[in-house]
Amino acid sequence: MSNATEHFRAKLEFEIDVMAARDGLVGGEFALVDTRRHASWDHGHVPGAIHLPTALIPAQAAALIPPGTPVVVYSWGPGCNGSTFAALAFAELGYPVREMIGGIEYWARNGLPVETADGLNTRATDPLVTAD
Repeated sequence: MSNATEHFRAKLEFEIDVMAARDGLVGGEFALVDTRRHASWDHGHVPGAIHLPTALIPAQAAALIPPGTPVVVYSWGPGCNGSTFAALAFAELGYPVREMIGGIEYWARNGLPVETADGLNTRATDPLVTAD
């Protein structure tokens, strides 16, 4: 098996796209964690997500998420590696963890609901990224 094959097989094991994350969240398969700062959380987040900024994961994860619980983390979007740092923090604590590729940006662009203080908001789907 080539290095490229090994790399991409491993990558797929630790990533999940937004549509699969939506399905897993509905099915209660994992804890979904928004790893962004408070202001970004307030701007909009996935309904049902837990807010735990990356810097607080080592100190607060076990109090919010039982150890051993599968976790999916997300941050802003493809131009941000914040969820990669968060996934590493959860992995170092021994959690089975995956990273939601596309982040909240692609969640919203797929027409999935985003929660704010004003309630749930759903925008029109972007035909360039819509998976459904």
